[in-house]
This record gives sequence, structure tokens and C-alpha cells, in this order.
Amino acid sequence: MLKPLVAVDLLFQFNKTNNNMKEYIPGLADVPATESSISSIDGEKGILAYRGYSIHDLVKHSTFEETALLLIHGELPTATELSDFQSLLQRRYEVKRKIRSLLWALPSSGHPMDVLQTAITAMATFYPDAGASTPDSAYTQNALVKIISNMSTLVAMWTRISRGYDPIPPSNDMTYAENFMYMCFGEKAEPEIVKLFDACLILHAEHTINASTFSAMVTASTLANPFSSVASAVGTLSGPLHGGANENVLAMLNEIGSAKNARPWIEKRLKNKEVIWGMGHREYKTKDPRATILEQMIKDYVKKSGHSTSNLFETALEVEKVCEELLAHKGVYPNVDFYSGILYSEVFKFTKEHFTPIFAMARSAGWAAHWHEQVSHNKIFRPTQIYTGSDFRDYPTQ
Repeated sequence: MLKPLVAVDLLFQFNKTNNNMKEYIPGLADVPATESSISSIDGEKGILAYRGYSIHDLVKHSTFEETALLLIHGELPTATELSDFQSLLQRRYEVKRKIRSLLWALPSSGHPMDVLQTAITAMATFYPDAGASTPDSAYTQNALVKIISNMSTLVAMWTRISRGYDPIPPSNDMTYAENFMYMCFGEKAEPEIVKLFDACLILHAEHTINASTFSAMVTASTLANPFSSVASAVGTLSGPLHGGANENVLAMLNEIGSAKNARPWIEKRLKNKEVIWGMGHREYKTKDPRATILEQMIKDYVKKSGHSTSNLFETALEVEKVCEELLAHKGVYPNVDFYSGILYSEVFKFTKEHFTPIFAMARSAGWAAHWHEQVSHNKIFRPTQIYTGSDFRDYPTQ
């Protein structure tokens, strides 16, 4: 039998050798974590597809409701299936009274993402049987619909409660995009504005295994309920390196001030090795296709409506031009955050603290799809580590 200290020493040598056989990849960059049929990216060509359908086609021909059903069920719905799903979403718009009371009890200065995460977590207490053991049951499927439907109501409610106003009740005969804007502003938006906002929801609905989706999957892999998984994703999305980047883009453009200031500002930023917000994406070696669509949407709206382009938009175009000159050789181009904040602020008139919650509203469809896919062929996530701490040592007894 080995003496205790000899056994410990051998164990340390084994761990050290075993560690040396592993490669540490920061951020798990390019490490496949799962197999998925929900969405795909061609980073070289700048293509994003949901279930095989290009986002360009979905933005042009689909609606957020149809896209959400495509993500969750895997195929485009029939007209009857889509109509039934829209009706179900509309019937689920209303939030439980106790959830409304919970929002009123929170400090008005609270960040909307923290509020949204709290509310989604609390919703689980009303649906205790929505579990991973029965992902295809009518009860659990209805819970997934409830999450998507209530996300819009919760975000709209907080835009008013945080300012001291009573929430505007949802309308059960409006589309998802139309109803959200109605609950925020108290009046029906112009059809062209609703169409633009619906397109934004489609563009943000899914994006393979990003940080927030991976967070939802890890939580789901423990067989946690869908509310807990989506709450995990909301918390992850709140970070400035993920969903919060669009707020920073707007702040950056305001700091630059005008198009003529773009070049010196960027050159100074790059010299100091500081971030240019909204530039670059790990998955794309060319311009993010969502950024391309958003930019064109702004241009088309300005041309059709007769509105003059804003100073922010002109500044953004110049920032992109300068960055393309200075950074394109590194594969750094605008990502989805670069233009989304401008559209939300200048066209839809949302304030910046609600940009990321709107992102979460849209992404709830993708998170629901990934929760279902994960629990349907589940294996709990349990990565390992490369230990870099102290050698085994004796505890001092003196």
C-alpha cells in the first residue's frame, strides 16, 4: 500500500501530465459544443440562415410570428398553423397580476435587463409542470409560447412603470410588433414602422451558439425548466460584449459628434488599442449580413418617408467608411449592433436602455428552440479545466 504522501505526489504527476495533454482555448473559440439544425452561418460569404432559409428572404417575405414558429418547429407553418399560433400568442400577451406587482416593487432606476430576468424567473412559479421531461407536451409548448408572448409585454410595461406610468394593456388583435409599439406609446404605429420593427425582430431572433444561447443550453442541460434557461440567457445578453453593445455604439456616435470627426477619433482609438463599438464579429470575415440589411432599411425608410438622414446615421456611415479603410484587411466590418441602435433611436423612438431588452424579445424565439433541441437529446455540459494553481502541499500545523 502506498504511503499517503507518495500517493498524493503520484496523483499530482498524473494531473500535471493529463493537463499538458489538453489544449486551453480561451472563450472556447471555434470549439463545437453541440449539433444543431436551428441556424447556420457562412462567415466567409456573410450568410445567416434559419432552418436553411436566408434571413434576406425571411425579412422580405416572412413575419416574426412565422419565423418564431419556423425556429421552434423546424418548418415553415401552413396558413392554418400560423393563424393558430398568432391567436395563441395574442391570447398570451397579458401578464399575471402578481408579476405586474413585482415590477412595481422594483426600483425605477433598475436596468431593464435585470428587471426582465427577474420577471422571467418569477414566471416559472406559475408553470411548475413545464419541464424538460415533457418538452413536447401541450403544457410545456404553451409555456414556451407564454415566454415569447410575455417578453414583449414585460419590456413594454417596464418602459412605462420605470417612468411612473401605468402599463398600457396589450391588444389581442394586433401582431407581435404592432402590439409592442402600441403598449410602449399608447397609439397604433404607422404600417411602415411596424413592418420595419417586425424585420428587426426577425434579424435578432436567432444566431447559432452565441454566449446567451450557450448559457440557455447549459442551464437546459441540467433539465431545468424553460423559464430558468431563458432567464440565464437574458442575464448573459445584458453584458456590453454581447447584447449591450448597441447602447455603446450610440454613445460612441454621440461622442464622435459628426462625420468630419470620425477619422481622427477612430485613428486615436486604434492607436490606443481601444474598442470601436459595433465593429467586428467572431463569426464573420465580411460585413455582418444583419448590418447590411439594417443599413439598407434605414436608407429605404428615409427615401420613402422623405425624412432627412440624421446626424447619427451620417456619422455612422463615415465611421464604417474609415474603418473599412483601416480594418478591412483584418476582417473587421460592422456587426448587427452598429446600425440597430440608430434604427431603434431615430426611427422607432426607443430610449437606449431598452435596446437590449428588445433584442431579448426577439431572441426569445431562438432560445425557446434551443431549449427544446437541447432537452430532446440531452447530455449535461461538464467541461474541464487546465489547473494552474499551487502544487499539492501540506497544511501548516505550527
